[in-house]
Amino acid sequence: MNENEIPLDIDHAKHSVGGLGGHFFRRFTHVIMAVIPVIYFTKGEEISDFFSLSPSGLVTYACFILIFLEMLRLYFGVIVVGQREYEAKQISALAWGAFAVCLALLISPESNTSNGMKSGLYAAPLIWGLTFVDPIMGEIKRSKKGLRSAIIGGLVVSYMIWFSSSYFLGTPIIASVILAPLTVLGELPSVKWIDDNATMVLLPLTIILLLEPFL
Repeated sequence: MNENEIPLDIDHAKHSVGGLGGHFFRRFTHVIMAVIPVIYFTKGEEISDFFSLSPSGLVTYACFILIFLEMLRLYFGVIVVGQREYEAKQISALAWGAFAVCLALLISPESNTSNGMKSGLYAAPLIWGLTFVDPIMGEIKRSKKGLRSAIIGGLVVSYMIWFSSSYFLGTPIIASVILAPLTVLGELPSVKWIDDNATMVLLPLTIILLLEPFL
């Protein structure tokens, strides 16, 4: 089960550890992840040099650590503030999101002619789609305005992210047109074996990799 499998008329805050405070903490963890691509593409070399690693090597180590910690959490059935009760027995949304973010940083195509933030012309909007679109859609659904309103709100925010990336980072405009709705589409599946925190990144990331020769 993931967030999309809970009926729209159920308040997600009531099903989060910590109640309303836990719910907002969950949203906060989403939004704060927006700084990850900024740190990676502007300070990644400096941070990784401290550990005698490359930036991608540091992300790989971080990914393995996250997987290990999630395995421990599942083994002991631990749920932390902001997580939902059913996550005691399945991979958490946070773990799925962190894994997807790591993959976006590791395998997204980068600019061959630019450095800094412009190197993240795909990875950054992929991650920002998760950090901003998911909470917006979740809160619209939580306010009982319906799935259609959530999709419209998600599309508006997603297009803002991708078009801003085209302007500031040099993301091809045709890529932004295609990938913005895919970010929203990734939030919609209701499946037990993967969380929307992963599909919101992995679906557009897959399309990027397929279209890269043409972009």
